[in-house]
Amino acid sequence: MNTPNIVRFVLITLSLFTLIILPKKSFREYLPTSIFTSVLVTTICTLAVPYKWWIVKGGWKNKIINDLSFILGPFFAGTMWVFHFTFGNFKRYALLNLIMDILFSYPLNHLFQRLRLYKLVNFKPKHIFMFFTTFSLIIYGYQHIIKWVR
Repeated sequence: MNTPNIVRFVLITLSLFTLIILPKKSFREYLPTSIFTSVLVTTICTLAVPYKWWIVKGGWKNKIINDLSFILGPFFAGTMWVFHFTFGNFKRYALLNLIMDILFSYPLNHLFQRLRLYKLVNFKPKHIFMFFTTFSLIIYGYQHIIKWVR
């Protein structure tokens, strides 16, 4: 197993493993929003192909595995945890998302590229930050709609 595959495996395994200790009530409450977040990130990953925002070595198979390791790993589980700790307090939610978006867009993005998970081409860290910050606002509103409908 090469380094990128090990990192992908760790990303998805550790992320999903943490959900074991998430209270069941929070899991049920935030599952729709986590799925919606996964759809948003999947959309970006799909658009990345024709616009050559980033590339993944190894062709389509590695691209799909790479995308799924992030979508079903840190983004899915991370959304659950962020909402578990912050929903209902927008300032705390916004601050935590701001910190996480900066971390992912800059130091983690740099690390993931050095580990050869992907290489940004027509996309810059500031674009990652802008997309994720926008997504955080969209999914916060979405969670309010979900809560209101229930």
